[in-house]
Amino acid sequence: MLFAGAAGAQDLAIIPAPVKITRASGAFLLRPDTRIVAPGSLEPLGMQLQDYLRPATGLPLRVVGRGGSNTIQLKLDPKIRALGKEGYRLSANSKRIEIRAPQPDGLFYGIQTLRQLLPPSIFRLGRVARVKWEVPEVEIEDYPRFQWRGGHLDVGRHFMPKEFLFKYIDLLALHKMNVFHLHLTEDQGWRIEIRKYPKLTEVGAWRKDDMLTYDPPTYSGRPHGGCYSQDDLREVVAYARARFVTVVPEIEMPGHSQAAIAAYAELGNTGVPIEVATRWGVIENVFNVEDDTIRFLQGVLTEVMDIFPSPFIHIGGDEAPKKQWQESPRAQARIQELGLKDEDELQSWFIKQMDTFLASRGRRLIGWDEILEGGLAPGAAVMSWRGEKGGIAAAKEGHDVIMAPNSHTYFDYYQSRDRESEPRAIGGFLPLEKVYGYEPIPGALTPEEAKHVLGAQFQVWTEYIPNAKQAEYMAYPRACALSEVVWSPGGRKDFAGFTQRLATHLERLRILDVNYRR
Repeated sequence: MLFAGAAGAQDLAIIPAPVKITRASGAFLLRPDTRIVAPGSLEPLGMQLQDYLRPATGLPLRVVGRGGSNTIQLKLDPKIRALGKEGYRLSANSKRIEIRAPQPDGLFYGIQTLRQLLPPSIFRLGRVARVKWEVPEVEIEDYPRFQWRGGHLDVGRHFMPKEFLFKYIDLLALHKMNVFHLHLTEDQGWRIEIRKYPKLTEVGAWRKDDMLTYDPPTYSGRPHGGCYSQDDLREVVAYARARFVTVVPEIEMPGHSQAAIAAYAELGNTGVPIEVATRWGVIENVFNVEDDTIRFLQGVLTEVMDIFPSPFIHIGGDEAPKKQWQESPRAQARIQELGLKDEDELQSWFIKQMDTFLASRGRRLIGWDEILEGGLAPGAAVMSWRGEKGGIAAAKEGHDVIMAPNSHTYFDYYQSRDRESEPRAIGGFLPLEKVYGYEPIPGALTPEEAKHVLGAQFQVWTEYIPNAKQAEYMAYPRACALSEVVWSPGGRKDFAGFTQRLATHLERLRILDVNYRR
């Protein structure tokens, strides 16, 4: 038995590394009469596999309901349900390839592995001549370590076109990542159409200038903006669903809300009209705590839930300054009315209103680790970004946790200490090796507490990422490393082996027109 990190299996260059690989000397050759067997409900997956393989091979690869030799067979097999809904077995010999899984999710991930077993040129969108389309003879058993394997993208600071969201999802799926955390609202831009409140995008999606540097502050002198219609986002959700990716939307509250307050001044605390923010950083404008504002935001969440079927709805909750609440007679009166101790408990009360609202509709609230301050609603989950401290505290209190520490998963950090040779970043230093070495289960947790760690994800914040190509540069290949952290077994990491496989994998990314960092 050869494991993915062992000698003899490295040349297969599968990322993330499978759990088990047995390698033999034969191969399966794709030919003009090779067929894809995908019976009944599996036909869409068969067609997807056909779409992956046809362009480069030029082969018809017809999808059929049954077949014997010279076939690629997709099979649901309840006998291997111990592998979990995302696990699979892939067997390739000279006569056939067979991918078996308990659920369609696992078949999809087996297909991603099959793509990586072929020459990298399989990823080309046009026919490649004089290539022998062989799959090495292997037996693979594979399943993920964590159930939440995510990638985040901030489209609030800089708007990204819908087509790039599709590409982002495709890349997540190729790396067996299953969550796309889409950060839709910020001080600097509101990106999601809310039909009940049209000014959120009519006003809130556009700012009059674009900040280039924070200190000293410099600006481009050009406006920036953009938004997605609800139909756009439904299209994104459907595209992701077909690739077994869940889109988790984030609607920031009570902080990072200046764009919304610019659109509807009554949501703020001062009564003074403001514009959509043009500078980065933590901004003091936050939502007020009036009942009308709570109802307004619950109206927003109602439309969000109608678009996104995700079990989790992210409400932010981070970096919410309390200065305006401290200075607001109405906020202070609210603290007294509710019998609260301070502004931290007021934020906790605010978050609990959203948690109760979401729970009543069968959804779960998730927020950044600041939502722990002042007490947290029992059903809420925590995304730990300020290191692991918040995640540890949440897990010990019985809350589910996603590990997203800035120390290891913030891909807006520099990739080199030589900053002059890199695009401007927000700061910090996060090289590939440090990402690969991350362990999502903190040593401070007991085995029972560790069960609350659902997984981990990377973050791409876009203050200094103005376009899609730069987002790709910051995400890849670091996202490749994190995919192995969250999928492959812990305790078997081998950075040298990973980089050996990465050399081939980068050729795949090049063909896919990914602007990865070399």
